[in-house]
Amino acid sequence: MICVLECRFILPGCSSLKEKRSQVKPLINRLQREFNLSASEIDLQDIHDQAVIGCALISPDRVFMEKVMQRVVIFIEAYWKNMQLVDYKIEFY
Repeated sequence: MICVLECRFILPGCSSLKEKRSQVKPLINRLQREFNLSASEIDLQDIHDQAVIGCALISPDRVFMEKVMQRVVIFIEAYWKNMQLVDYKIEFY
């Protein structure tokens, strides 16, 4: 089973793609390291004040994956104040 988390962000005060990258890349690296999952910027790459980050896990245990993804959302909201999480969705395949 595959679990996918899609997070949509607004980056207030971000005025260039370079500045956006300097905020998004550390978050992606931290999520990969902290939660042992795949993560990448998956949409809105050409828009400097918005971002969409996708995270994926593979496991036979649906409950485990859902708990991990909920912890990811809590982690982002608690520690990444420079990026405003406006929406997220968790899907299973």
